[in-house]
Amino acid sequence: MERHVVASFLYPFRPDRRLRRWLTGICLVALLPLTFPAVFGYAVGCVRAAACDPAAPPPPWRISLRDGAWAALQAAALTAPFAALAWLLELLLAPIGPALGWVVAAAVAALPWGMLMLTVVPPTLASFAVTGRPADLARIGLVVACVRHRYADWNLVVVGITTAWALAAVGLAVVGVGVVPGAFYAILVSAHACSALAPNRTAG
Repeated sequence: MERHVVASFLYPFRPDRRLRRWLTGICLVALLPLTFPAVFGYAVGCVRAAACDPAAPPPPWRISLRDGAWAALQAAALTAPFAALAWLLELLLAPIGPALGWVVAAAVAALPWGMLMLTVVPPTLASFAVTGRPADLARIGLVVACVRHRYADWNLVVVGITTAWALAAVGLAVVGVGVVPGAFYAILVSAHACSALAPNRTAG
């Protein structure tokens, strides 16, 4: 599992039409959230491909709007309650100042939202990528079983995902690469890491 997560950080740079893959990904990520179904449809395809062969490069761009739409629906369902919470907190904190109130409200809502996303998305998305069943995206029992019986694996995957996004937000932006390529890099790393939690698969 450790080798799998380490390999995830090199996954976006494996050969096989890297320039075309990156140019397409950067253009689509730059247009988020409008292109969310296209970007995350491809991300689901990356999870599926990596589950079959962890050593293979990311697949060619074959956008599945079906996969992306279901992933977008899951993300919206998990995000909506916390967006509402942030909005209510911002109204309550408005007397301290609109800008400060919004910052505090967003910070308070972001922590539990992030924890929920990191707990629910990796195992459910990995299962959906392999089985193709949209119902897997809402299987709470699958999440509980993953955390209970594969805690070490799940924890390493979460570490890989959070580290990739930290690199995207800080490291890659600092050296001038830009946050958009950094975000695409983090999406590919996260997809490869999530594939370790796919059903009937043990990462080596």
